[in-house]
Amino acid sequence: MFWVLFFLPAIVAAGLSCGRLCLAAVAAARPRPHEDREQGLSCYEAAFLAGGPYRVADLTLVSMHRARRLLLAHTGWATVVDPEGRDELERSVLTAIGPGGQERIAAIRAGTAAAEAVRALADRLAGAGLAVPDGVRSGVSASVRAVRGACLLITALAATALLMPGEGEIGRAEIAAWFALPLVLTLGCLAIARVEIHPHTRWASPDGQRLLGGLDPASDPLTAIAVRGLKAVDDPDVRTALTSGRFAHRSQ
Repeated sequence: MFWVLFFLPAIVAAGLSCGRLCLAAVAAARPRPHEDREQGLSCYEAAFLAGGPYRVADLTLVSMHRARRLLLAHTGWATVVDPEGRDELERSVLTAIGPGGQERIAAIRAGTAAAEAVRALADRLAGAGLAVPDGVRSGVSASVRAVRGACLLITALAATALLMPGEGEIGRAEIAAWFALPLVLTLGCLAIARVEIHPHTRWASPDGQRLLGGLDPASDPLTAIAVRGLKAVDDPDVRTALTSGRFAHRSQ
């Protein structure tokens, strides 16, 4: 009966993690007040809703490069041509580059994505009901990770219980059946979360997604980059430059 000592923490882990995920799902599905917008999305707003902070950084870099105020080299370096930013996001890029006037693009993207200007943009979109609030996104992501961790813990506890000496073959089958209960619960929650909660882990809320759907990427190169990302960049050298260090950030 020592296997019960392993079974109890498995039950507790499954119950707590699945309960946390359910609470996160309720928070994600809760309706939020939003304002009616008479105007459409700006390119920066579309970039954030479509790809988050790093998409905004990419768009700003491309916009400055197209205006010949920033040089993006295929080697992964950016050089300042015009040190005056036209808006807060461009000034964030210049700040990330620093007084030397040259910096690795990967570092610039990271600094711009974390800048106050991008956070203010996110807050405005969330306040308008167009972006999923950061607390909801992080809560759902943390809850899903907790359930995945519970799955691994239950599997490890079950294996330990089954490998304990002194259990007959029938006893091992019964132990496996008991541990299957919390394991099926956690796996089932993960499957449901993938279908039901996944839309809430995107950057755009349902209202934001509807506005994004109304944009025509073919109307403007910058709009295309905002909506589709770096694959819409027609210059292969610029695309290579911006891809530098990209795989360190999977949320783009």
